[in-house]
Amino acid sequence: MALITLREVSVQYGGPPVLDRVSLSIEPGERACVTGRNGEGKSTLLRLVAGTLQPDSGEIVRQPDLRVAFLTQDVPGDLAGTVSDIVDRGLDTSSHDTHHAGAAPFLTQLGLDGEAAFNTLSGGMRRRVLLARALACDPHILLLDEPTNHLDIASIEWLESYLQKSRCACLFVTHDRAFLKRVANHVLDLDRGQLAGWSCDYASFLQRKADLLSDEAVFWERKSKRLAQEEEWIRRGVKARTTRNEGRVAALLKLREEFRQRRTQSGVSRLQLDAGESSGEQVLKIRDVHFAYPGAPELISGFTATVLRGERVGIIGPNGSGKTTLLNLLCGRLTPTSGTVSAGARVQLAFFDQLRAQLDLEATVLRNVADDREEVVIGGVRKHVYGYLGDFLFSPDRARTPVKALSGGERARLLLAKLFLQPGNLLVMDEPTNDLDVETLELLEEQLLAYSGTLLLVSHDRTFLDQVVTSTFVLEGEGRVALYPGGYADWLRQRPVAAPAGAEAPVTPRPVAAPRRNPSRLSFKEQRDRQELPERIERLEQEIAALHATLCDTSLYLKSPALAEAAKQRLPQAEAALEEAFGRWAELEERATRAL
Repeated sequence: MALITLREVSVQYGGPPVLDRVSLSIEPGERACVTGRNGEGKSTLLRLVAGTLQPDSGEIVRQPDLRVAFLTQDVPGDLAGTVSDIVDRGLDTSSHDTHHAGAAPFLTQLGLDGEAAFNTLSGGMRRRVLLARALACDPHILLLDEPTNHLDIASIEWLESYLQKSRCACLFVTHDRAFLKRVANHVLDLDRGQLAGWSCDYASFLQRKADLLSDEAVFWERKSKRLAQEEEWIRRGVKARTTRNEGRVAALLKLREEFRQRRTQSGVSRLQLDAGESSGEQVLKIRDVHFAYPGAPELISGFTATVLRGERVGIIGPNGSGKTTLLNLLCGRLTPTSGTVSAGARVQLAFFDQLRAQLDLEATVLRNVADDREEVVIGGVRKHVYGYLGDFLFSPDRARTPVKALSGGERARLLLAKLFLQPGNLLVMDEPTNDLDVETLELLEEQLLAYSGTLLLVSHDRTFLDQVVTSTFVLEGEGRVALYPGGYADWLRQRPVAAPAGAEAPVTPRPVAAPRRNPSRLSFKEQRDRQELPERIERLEQEIAALHATLCDTSLYLKSPALAEAAKQRLPQAEAALEEAFGRWAELEERATRAL
């Protein structure tokens, strides 16, 4: 039986309906992602399900005593107390059994200090607290609006595992394609007020959606030709008023009305990066950099590197490890405690700020981009400001709207529009993917890949990192910054796995260096290893899956914290052993093939 059902629901804010006679049922255990462009009404749909918004028409039927938890994009301004107080308020002890683990495991997994005052936290950490509160209340339906914003990669991966094992239904909006693919078992596409459900994986949805839009374009092209023919006929006026032609006139009027009410997709963002004058070969020279805030432990310790022209460098690390601090050191916004960061010749900096601090919230979109000018210059070409904003999907009416009235995605697009007016051959971007719809995100990827300048990028979007960057700086704790070639997936394959303190016989990953040279013929021991390794790999995979399931069982933290800690310590050892076994098996298979 459906937990909640929407029947013929409509919502309108003055223009065309945001939701136009939408119907939806949410079943127990369903994990559905709502996709669609910025401004299509995804957050509105979540608010309807949460009960914080009432529809203009239609009916919403809920099961009795339905518990709904809603993580919004915006942080409420009226919350006060400690982190533990805020999270505990979400608990309804009367609805939970005695085995419920409460808030503690969620505070631990999300890296939250329960004694910290909520009002002293950053916006990103406040959203973590609200996420912990939503998860801890053990809801029947969990609503998440951009849940991965401000989470580090480890927290995102934990949330993925938790949702995969959770009993609750989940309806979420996200731009994180890796999160979407791993969590969703259903896709809900919101397009021009209409909601369509797709029971398939995300890749299949994209293909089917493209086919549907192609068929729609063919349909309206034929209708357009038919309308042109009928308009030509009516203009000739030949017997148009006779009885036998009244039906044809009525059909023409109906066709005109169809075109009048037709809702077409909004245009595609057209982003264009201007690298300006080329910089020197060495863009940044970093020598033995140390940095610590007064009275705090050292965040950066002995970091040395060189960034060359054309490199696209990603910066990876847990929240609080110092990613934004490192970015500010590299672009001169902070001065190292010791060591030097030297910019090369002709370096021009353009900075994208994750806090949107470069936007005046009280001013209009138009004023933020162009002040009082009617034209802007992009790539050496003059363009009318309304035309330029249209490239970022801002209509003339929207261009005259105050920034404070924009959605998170629209603010991100506006900041990109402002940034791209600055010619810069060193582009620094701190979490640029937050709130962008997937289509704009993919277009941004294309522009960054074609960008001739140098890029420094902080992002928790794993797919975005893999698509864009050529190397990574990884903050590994205790001030260490390590350099790895490639993106996030490449780092996973190369990273060292540290054994926990007190562990017996720690397993170290295979070195990245070239494998040792061996004769093609396998020895007796190697032949035996080749036969036994597939079974060992299977056992390790089963063990790792069981460990993940154990760590996702929140009741375990309450009933047996020692067992939970043991599983947490064993997991990296098992993953390292699996990686080593795969490497050994691949080596033996290759040599056995050569020996044939």
